[in-house]
Amino acid sequence: MPRASPQETAKICLIMAGREVYEFGGFALDVEERRLARNGGPGIPLAPKTHGVLLALLRNAGRLVTKRALLQLVWPESFVEEGILAVHISTLRKVLGEGENGSRFIETVPRTGYRFIAVVRQRSAAPSPLQPAAHPEVYELFGRGRAHLLSGSMFEIPKAVEVFRAAIQLDPSYAAAQAGLALACCHQAAFRLAPPAEAYREAREAALRALAMDDASADAHVALGTVLFFSEWNWTGAERCLKRALQIDPHHAEAYLVYGELLEALGRLEEGIEAKRRALERDPFSPLVHLEISRSYWNQRRYDDAIEWANKALAIDPRHPHAREYLAGAYLKKGDFDRYVAENLRHAELHGVPAEALERLKQTYSAEGPAGMRKLALERAARQPQAFPAMQLALIYAEAGDRNAAFQHLERALESHDPSLVHLAVAPQWDSLRPDPRFHACLARMGLAALS
Repeated sequence: MPRASPQETAKICLIMAGREVYEFGGFALDVEERRLARNGGPGIPLAPKTHGVLLALLRNAGRLVTKRALLQLVWPESFVEEGILAVHISTLRKVLGEGENGSRFIETVPRTGYRFIAVVRQRSAAPSPLQPAAHPEVYELFGRGRAHLLSGSMFEIPKAVEVFRAAIQLDPSYAAAQAGLALACCHQAAFRLAPPAEAYREAREAALRALAMDDASADAHVALGTVLFFSEWNWTGAERCLKRALQIDPHHAEAYLVYGELLEALGRLEEGIEAKRRALERDPFSPLVHLEISRSYWNQRRYDDAIEWANKALAIDPRHPHAREYLAGAYLKKGDFDRYVAENLRHAELHGVPAEALERLKQTYSAEGPAGMRKLALERAARQPQAFPAMQLALIYAEAGDRNAAFQHLERALESHDPSLVHLAVAPQWDSLRPDPRFHACLARMGLAALS
């Protein structure tokens, strides 16, 4: 996290001594009591860090407070992602009833920070003992969870789930942690680190809990949209959620990324890649964003471009679990079997396949060629069908020319709502089945239209 400059810190340093009360728009904030009240009524509960954000803004009423200064002041000893500020600002606007009768309190300065614009009066009050903050470690856990999540690595996602669950156990009412858990569970499902149906179910429940607490949580809308898209195939509901997330936070990279995937699944390929490029503008060092752009070109049958962008993902993360699979598939489509073999072997090596097994694979590749490899895959599928998802079995039998078996397994994948089927209408790996009327029936079951 970038640290505030000495000038910024001095400008908005927290007042450590004396009793402060700030009055504005019918509200009063008693700093030492940590009590916000409206028109002398009962106290309005605020989470400790929400209180800290409000206090920093009130002490600098009328002046711009940058995001990095807010992070340094409210989270001085922790690493947190700046998106947390939007969560707390959203909560404050809701608590203060911003918009009621035209009232406005907090101005957003795009990409920079916030300014408290209501008239504020400071007065003194008799001292009273400070109340301790409840579970301050919740915010540290949240920051750690976000760091794991934003890495985009399958190896970090289980850590994110664990940390968000720990934060929620300490404070179940903290909407940001619920939304973080929802996103982490969506990533679990995408990487198949947990059974997708179970992971998406937990993601849905956490996203709905977050929205019940804070309906302006962009993360929660993204998570719910992801569940509706990949798990429920509710295309309209998913698009509505993702558009809402981008209304709340126009700079949300993951919202653009998932929205791009959704647009492509619906056959809107150019719109889809444009959305992903917006994600790239906001997160240019994410291997996942680069790989999703590679997928866009794969769906457009532009295999050289798909290879270029998969290699860009690998330049950022050489151990990315899926990038070499994308490379191998693109080389195979181009007819470059040697490169296809090389990428598959490298993928196997990086993911712990024993040396003896690798040597056998190399020998088989050298001796059998593409036809022999298809035969090998078919034999293994017949011998160990339980080792493959139904979707993968459908592809193996489709490549072998056995359409009846392919559609039998595709039906099973449809029944289980396999999330990898969302691109069934556009992905080239299904091209061998497209002429069959049964394929159009499968698309219809999903509510998708065939490519024109």
